[in-house]
Amino acid sequence: MIILNGGSSSGKSGIVRCLQAVLPEPWLAFGVDSFVDALPAKMQDSDGGIVFDADGGVSVGADFRALEAAWAGGLVAMARAGARIVVDDVFLGGAASQRRWREALGDLPVLWVGVRCESEVAEGREIARGDRTTGMAAQQALIVHEGVEYDLEVDTTRAESLECARAIAAALT
Repeated sequence: MIILNGGSSSGKSGIVRCLQAVLPEPWLAFGVDSFVDALPAKMQDSDGGIVFDADGGVSVGADFRALEAAWAGGLVAMARAGARIVVDDVFLGGAASQRRWREALGDLPVLWVGVRCESEVAEGREIARGDRTTGMAAQQALIVHEGVEYDLEVDTTRAESLECARAIAAALT
């Protein structure tokens, strides 16, 4: 498995698409955005689910955490069954989020990749996307990395997704 962690609009999804193109073997891609989209509507803006604050903050509740654990467990089971998996995630809890992944992974090998991007650049991408709460990129740019240990870090502030994907692919060998 490869797990990419970075704030909103840091460039993770672009890197994942490029990774799928440059890696010689097929890799399945799963992102936290797809997981959030799969949640029932009643979990949006719910204390037990996920809340997107007007200032860009994000908070999650117990029901969200339970489903997130099941999602991670399912991805790990697929990897144990032989699928190559790359995950695009946002560690809102920094080190605590990585700890939850480590518990789900057990002894499964994983390449931990930090995806960094200067706040101002991520904010510009956020505005251009138009599908994010304004302020999310700035709020997440640093907190998602707090206490997280990586095998590799890439910075999309000036590097293109393909360049980052090639660096990640090289780290796998």
